[in-house]
Amino acid sequence: MKFLMTETSVMEEIETVTKEELGLLEQYIEDSLPKLLDFAIDVILAVVVFAIGSRVIKWLVKIVKNSMTRANIEQGVLTFISSLIRYVLYFVLILIILSQFGVTASSVIAVLGSAGLTIGLALQGSLSNFAGGVLILLLKPFVVGDYIIENADKQEGTVAEITIFYTKLLTVDNKAIMIPNGTLSNSSIVNVTAMKKRRLDMLFGVAYDSDIKKVKEILERVAIGDEAIIKDEPTNVFVSELKDSYVEVGARGWVKKEDYWDAKWRITENVKLEFDKEGISIPFPQVEVTMKSN
Repeated sequence: MKFLMTETSVMEEIETVTKEELGLLEQYIEDSLPKLLDFAIDVILAVVVFAIGSRVIKWLVKIVKNSMTRANIEQGVLTFISSLIRYVLYFVLILIILSQFGVTASSVIAVLGSAGLTIGLALQGSLSNFAGGVLILLLKPFVVGDYIIENADKQEGTVAEITIFYTKLLTVDNKAIMIPNGTLSNSSIVNVTAMKKRRLDMLFGVAYDSDIKKVKEILERVAIGDEAIIKDEPTNVFVSELKDSYVEVGARGWVKKEDYWDAKWRITENVKLEFDKEGISIPFPQVEVTMKSN
């Protein structure tokens, strides 16, 4: 009988504790529910604000681009400023969203200021690229549309975009190369198309028994006489060097930059055809070996 009374009292104590815990849980849920609802509403508002803000930013950037296009702003400057405006506006948008959660702009700026050294070290490469982009726009070693060769990594292509951190090149086979602006501003660059005209140097090897006068006549007629050669510019047909296996002859003239490659390929083909027609051979590398008997 004593054991049954003890077991009954234990059960009653457990029920009492369980009721107290359930009551505390209910009270906690009742106290926390408004806060959870407020947080959920803040998250939904943040998503809505970000979606609307993104559309507004795109609209503003588009307006700026159209305005600068009508003002005939250089394409590289237009792209750079558009990228800068986009980043600034997104930063402002993030501050607005953070304010929905009680974070003030002054708090963000204070945190950024106190962590300035760490952030500066972390963003050292990005800041270098930003500064490089500004230098590119100010000094104009190239503009959008130029064909450049970057000598640090031997990358080359046509400049498609100059953004706030990177410059985009398109290769001749339409591959995109993204080069950091800091790399471009700190390395030597060959701007192939900076000038309106380019000198076309053509070199050919002919056999030693060839009639050099006839060879020079062919080059004068076929190479210098090509339609792409600018007639008002100086031209030359010359014997360049006496090589081990052949005589190197050349022709030199000026062409418009947009005609360079077409002219080079066309002249090379036409000279070869004319050499074949006139019986002028282009020898393979040769080595003469003399054997002496004992």
